[in-house]
Amino acid sequence: MATEWSTFFLDSKPPENYASALEQMTGFIIDKHNTGTKIALVTSGGTTVPLESQTVRFIDNFSVGTRGSASVEYFLKHDYAVIFLHRRGSLEPFKRHFMQANFLDMLELTDQGQTVNVRDAHHHHLVGVLKEYEEVKRRNLLLSISFTTLSDYLFLLKGASELLQRHSPGSLMYLAAAVSDFYIPAQEMPQHKIQSGDGPLQLSLQLVPKMLSPLVSQWAPDAFVVSFKLETDPTLLSKKAMAALERYKHSIVIGNILKTRKKEVTVVTPNSQSSIMMTEEEITSGKEIEEKIINEITEIYCKK
Repeated sequence: MATEWSTFFLDSKPPENYASALEQMTGFIIDKHNTGTKIALVTSGGTTVPLESQTVRFIDNFSVGTRGSASVEYFLKHDYAVIFLHRRGSLEPFKRHFMQANFLDMLELTDQGQTVNVRDAHHHHLVGVLKEYEEVKRRNLLLSISFTTLSDYLFLLKGASELLQRHSPGSLMYLAAAVSDFYIPAQEMPQHKIQSGDGPLQLSLQLVPKMLSPLVSQWAPDAFVVSFKLETDPTLLSKKAMAALERYKHSIVIGNILKTRKKEVTVVTPNSQSSIMMTEEEITSGKEIEEKIINEITEIYCKK
């Protein structure tokens, strides 16, 4: 008997980069596992939900991949090799330092306009970022795979999970991507562009099957899975995070409130619940909460 999630995959098409992505991930996982390097799968950014088969319009969310891309850098500092499954066009590790600011404002012309220098205020930071990036490339510690749509993401997540289970069981999965809860099944989607001349648009969206459950029960039962729970109502956060931990059997659920997610999160495990907080001084100095999150996760992971 087909489950909701297996029916979803039967009714959906894998992304165009699926075969090449599986090949790249297989080689990366086998190489790192054989050398004894710890592996983390990090997902990041939002998923789109197409409204037409030949997509012109789609539903999106606000995520630009800040948490996922930052977290990758801190996993790398803890000597993990990372598969970075991210939304195409979202923030990426190291590159984000240039994308988040106005890059032109970092530069200045010197020598009668013949030379470009990085302004002193940014020079030290960017040199440090570049050195880290070059070392990561030299050691081949980061593999980036991109997705756009909800179905792209779920195909790639399933494929990556099964490859990790096969070649490096017990690896860490850090699911920071903002995944849509609703979608339009392929068979219900119009083939061509929806015409405004047809009148007001009425949409009927279906619930996305809960993929976090088969991730543990079938695709990667030996994985150490960290997932996120985002809420806007603080009174619901702890209850929802605990429920998600019990329902999906993940190792850790990180709860965060939309307005305060960069300052405070709640780390929930089967045996404990604790808060990670940033002081105003830390935020002003440029420190990121993701550094503390990864410190806590990697410490728990090493003790498992």
